[in-house]
Amino acid sequence: MDKRKICFVITSSIHYSRSKLILSELKNRDNVELQIIVGASAILPNYGDILELMERDGFSYNEKITMTLEGGNPVAMAKTTGIGIIEFTTVFDNLKPDVVIVRGDRYEVLSAAIAAAYLNIPVAHIEGGDVTGTIDESVRHAVTKLAHIHFPTNDLARQRIIRMGEPADYIFNFGSPELEFVAKNSYEVSNELINKIGVGDAVDITKPYLMVMQHSVTSEIGYNRENIEKTLDAIHELGIPAIWFWPNVDAGTDEISKGIRVFREHQQPKNIRFIKSLPPEEFVGLLKNAACLVGNSSAGIKEASFLGTPVVNIGTRQNGRMKAENVIDVSYGKEEIKQAVNKQLDHGRYPTSNIYYQPDTAKKIVDTLSTIKLYVQKSFKD
Repeated sequence: MDKRKICFVITSSIHYSRSKLILSELKNRDNVELQIIVGASAILPNYGDILELMERDGFSYNEKITMTLEGGNPVAMAKTTGIGIIEFTTVFDNLKPDVVIVRGDRYEVLSAAIAAAYLNIPVAHIEGGDVTGTIDESVRHAVTKLAHIHFPTNDLARQRIIRMGEPADYIFNFGSPELEFVAKNSYEVSNELINKIGVGDAVDITKPYLMVMQHSVTSEIGYNRENIEKTLDAIHELGIPAIWFWPNVDAGTDEISKGIRVFREHQQPKNIRFIKSLPPEEFVGLLKNAACLVGNSSAGIKEASFLGTPVVNIGTRQNGRMKAENVIDVSYGKEEIKQAVNKQLDHGRYPTSNIYYQPDTAKKIVDTLSTIKLYVQKSFKD
């Protein structure tokens, strides 16, 4: 029997870290030929180039796509999407996969979904049906309507996909793949590693520390710098050791990056270390022991829910997400952020939440992908 050619698209470092168990399952199946395409910010050093990590983990890629325009604005996002459609079309036409897997709500992912759909290649979508803020929600739902097989991470998302007219027998809630990875990871992070990378003051992570991950909000262009400055002031005034991660490559990223650079140069803050990225295992190890995660990253909604890490979620980026009790939502006010962080520090860790977790997620997804009957022509299911 011919092997089913399954092509996995990776366009950011987070896509790789959240999909490692799925990739391993695909690689080890006798009835699957795994193809991997790497592109966009996943191959940019400023955003966590994953090629070295992939080699370390025993994965090779079939194609590498350069598609990301710099600029950190809506024009760059729109043009990157267009370039991506052209590049993915060429690669898919050469590789001729039986099914293409994409995940999430990024504009680079939309490029791959459009290209595959026009080439009559079935698309499998992980993490559809979620509700969030920014243009990402529109992108997520657009990818859902282009996709043929759906792997939402919770039942609310599954019900939304059904209401979007997708066939229920092609929608599978097996939980969130990244939480299975978190559940299996016992990695510990050292002071030596954290203080060897990045810039800023040295931090001691044997003592209580914060993680800060605040990305731009594409619908708030012109306000992202003002918003990040309030967070910077809040963390600085709290005086607690903090590891601050660089933002994603989105419209508004340059506003945030400039705000961080100016703050760092003028304030030379003590106890704050600024880093670009960490390998998946180390990131989970750091998050597991953090006293609180501050910002607007989905890691605070998903990974932190399972780990019981307290979270202060700032602003609108994660609006509508299903959240566990570990999350406190705040606006962009400096004092409100400080009060919420102090409240979380006083509370301490939360019980593990399973709202996104199910066992054997990767195995169930790959079992489905490798055996399900594929189809091309979509129709709306009333």
